[in-house]
Amino acid sequence: MLALAALAAVSCSPNKFLDVNVSPNNVSAVPPNVQLPTITVGTAFVVGNTLGRDADLFIQHYAGINNQPFTEDRYVITGNYDNEWRSDLYGTDLIGAQTLITSTQATSPAYAGIAKLIKAYDFALATDLWGDIPYSQALQGLGNIHPGFDKQQDIYEGATGIQSLFDLVREGMADLDKPSALMPGADDLVYNGNLAKWKKVGNMLLLKFANTVSRKDPALATKVINEVLAKGADGSAAINANADDFAVPFGASVGNTSPFYSYNVTNRPDDQMASTRFLDSLAAYNDPRLPQYFTTTPANPTPTETTSFGKFTGFENGSNSTPPARDPDPTKTLRSVYGPYVLNGKSGAGSAPIRLLTNFQRAFILAESAIMLKTAGDANALYQEGIRRSMEETGLSTTVIDAYFAANPAIVTLSGSDAHKVNQIIRQKWTAWVGNGYEAYNDYRRTGYPSLKPALNVTITPTIPQRLLYPPSEIQANADNVPKALITDKVWWASY
Repeated sequence: MLALAALAAVSCSPNKFLDVNVSPNNVSAVPPNVQLPTITVGTAFVVGNTLGRDADLFIQHYAGINNQPFTEDRYVITGNYDNEWRSDLYGTDLIGAQTLITSTQATSPAYAGIAKLIKAYDFALATDLWGDIPYSQALQGLGNIHPGFDKQQDIYEGATGIQSLFDLVREGMADLDKPSALMPGADDLVYNGNLAKWKKVGNMLLLKFANTVSRKDPALATKVINEVLAKGADGSAAINANADDFAVPFGASVGNTSPFYSYNVTNRPDDQMASTRFLDSLAAYNDPRLPQYFTTTPANPTPTETTSFGKFTGFENGSNSTPPARDPDPTKTLRSVYGPYVLNGKSGAGSAPIRLLTNFQRAFILAESAIMLKTAGDANALYQEGIRRSMEETGLSTTVIDAYFAANPAIVTLSGSDAHKVNQIIRQKWTAWVGNGYEAYNDYRRTGYPSLKPALNVTITPTIPQRLLYPPSEIQANADNVPKALITDKVWWASY
C-alpha cells in the first residue's frame, strides 16, 4: 500500500493535477472542415437577421408592426447592433475567416482563398452599413484590443498599410490556383468544393465592389469591371447561371431554419408584414413574382391590392394604425407575409437559402455600367436578362415570363435618358432583392433609386437613414477611435 501511495504521489504532479480544468471540448485548433461551414452560415445569418430585416424596412420591402421592427421602421435605431457587430461579424465571421486563413495559408491555400473571399464580403457589409470601421488593425485579438478605424475610401481603394478590398479578393482568387494539401468537399455548403465556382464568386465580388464605388470613383470601377470582362466578354467569369448563385442553404428542422423563417414564423410572427408601398409597386407592374414573394389574403375583405395573382394586404411603413389580425388558420391569413421564395427551400419550410451574390445581380450591374461607365455590353439585353433570371429564381416558368415580356414591353425595355434607364434598372434590381435588403439598401443610397418617401411618423430624422450607428459596446471599449456619426451622414461612396 505504501509503495502504491508513493507511485501515486509521483504520478500526480501539480501540472497533471491542474489538467482536470482543461476541457477537451474547448480546442485550441479547429480543423478547416469545421471552420468553413461556420463562417459561411454565419455570413448568411448576418444578412438575413437583424441587419437584413432593418434594411428591408428602410427600403420598404417589409413593414414593422410590433416590437423592435415597429420602432426601427421609424428609424429609431439608437443603441442597436451590439450582437451583430461584436458577436456575429467581428466575433465570429471575420475572426473565423482570419483564423482559417492563418491555419491553412501555407499548406492548404484552397481554404485560405475561400476564407479571403468571405472575409472581403463581411468587411464590405460592415463598411457599407457603418462607414469607417476597424479593418487593417482588426482581428489581432489581444495584440490590439483598441483597433483604429480606417476610412471607407481607404478600405475600398487601398492606402499605405491598408490592402483594398479589391486586392483582398484578387489574393483569395490567386490562392485557389495553388496546390493544396486539403481540399474542401461536403464542408463547402454552397459549392461542394468546386473551386471554379468560387472563382466566379471572386469575380462577382469585384463587380459588386466596383458597382458600389462607381458613383464616387468611376475610373476605378471602370478598370475593375473591364478586368472581369477581359476574362469573359459576356461576364461569364462571374456568376452567370442561377445554379451558381452564392446562396447559402438552411434546413427545415428546428434550429437549422433560415433567420427569416426563425424570426417571422417561429419566434416573432406578429412583428412584420409586407409593405403596402412595395405591394403597390409590384401590383402597378402586374409583376408575377408577387405571389412568390408574399402570401395572399383570401380571408381579408379589404386587401391593399387585388391583382390577377390574388389579394394581398400590406401595412404602411411607419403607420400608427392597428395592423390586421393574424388568423390562427394559415389558410385564412389577413396579412401578406413572406412567401415561398424567402422561406421555403428544397428541404421544406424554413430551408430557403440566403442569396448573397446572384446571376441577376451580375446582369443588372453590367447593364448599369454599360450606360454609366460605357463598359462593354448591350444594356437593354443585360437589363432583360436580369429580369428573366430573377423571375426564374422565384420559380416562374419560361412560359409565364415570356407572356409577361410580351404584355409589358414598356416595363422590360430601357428607354429615355441615361438617368431614366438607370432608374429602370435599379427599380427592377430592388424588386429582385427581396430577401436581401442589404443589397437593395446599398443601391438606394448609391443612386437614389427607386424614389422612396420616408416612413410615416418618424421621430429622429425626416429622411431614410444613410447608415447605422456604432454600437454601444464599441463606443465603450474603443472610445478614442470610434468616429462621431449620425444616421443622416452619408457613407463615402453614397451619392444620393
